[in-house]
Amino acid sequence: MAAGPDGLPFARGHGTQNDFVVVPDPDGTLDLAPAAVAALCHRRAGIGGDGLLRVVRSRDLPEGLAQAGDAEWFMDYRNADGSLAEMCGNGVRVFAAYLLRHGLARLGRGETLAVGTRAGVKTVRRDGEWFAVDLGPWFLPGGADAVESGGDVEVDVAGEPVTLPGLRVDVGNPHVVVTVPGVGVLRRVDLAREPVVHPEPVDGANVEIVVPAPERDGVGHLAMRVHERGVGETRSCGTGAVAAVLATRVWGGPGAPGEWTVDVPGGRLRVGVPAADRFRGDRVELAGPAVIVAEGTVDAGWLAAVTDDAGRAGAGQRPTRSTR
Repeated sequence: MAAGPDGLPFARGHGTQNDFVVVPDPDGTLDLAPAAVAALCHRRAGIGGDGLLRVVRSRDLPEGLAQAGDAEWFMDYRNADGSLAEMCGNGVRVFAAYLLRHGLARLGRGETLAVGTRAGVKTVRRDGEWFAVDLGPWFLPGGADAVESGGDVEVDVAGEPVTLPGLRVDVGNPHVVVTVPGVGVLRRVDLAREPVVHPEPVDGANVEIVVPAPERDGVGHLAMRVHERGVGETRSCGTGAVAAVLATRVWGGPGAPGEWTVDVPGGRLRVGVPAADRFRGDRVELAGPAVIVAEGTVDAGWLAAVTDDAGRAGAGQRPTRSTR
């Protein structure tokens, strides 16, 4: 990764406390090595975040040309360990908030903003003080048979004495949803250790632990915790909230509501599912807040050191940064 003589500009933002380092690279000139991403996302030796969002024009990123359509901007999302990821529902909202803050896009009433991702183009609109994102197509890989069987994988979760059934959900990235009988169980499970999925997904999966609550005024509700691949437990996961709703909704049968609220440790999200096929659909909407909390510059010398020494990735050092 190359930074200018004054260092590397960055921002830090979050959506329901799912937090990100945002790196502007409009012309696509940065080489984001996994070790550099991991160093920037490190919570003790770096800026700190659940992942990194690189802000790059689609035309300047070869992979963006195939995945971004007419979207001017591409969200190059990396997990905190530096690995590539397809999509992030909370990240899209933070990405949009950054573009608007810096005058790189506009989003007036009735308008939508297209954002390119590795999972295709996602559209964002204003929803009061929130942002709402159409995450596009989704499906249940196991289909009706998996639902009838109660799941299509088995999951070992630390703190639970028995293996639990899980249902796979694809929202542009892979998820496995597991229900537990109450909030007491939800609180006690140990997500500091990665849940073990059988059979093991080829590309890994985020695992959502959920507790459905009674429906109120036609709106479904559930509580959720999540372990994200390449990150660990996070305070929120946008696509995870959507996956949890899609699984809970199909388990609930044809009469299940289309609008849901999802409480995560970092706040509340809203998910809207059009009345469509229970096992796949062309769109699903996620709404929630997005906040840019700080901006600054990472010291160029520190960044060069952690990039050159990928093995240590900056362990034991702290970047010098300025905020405004």
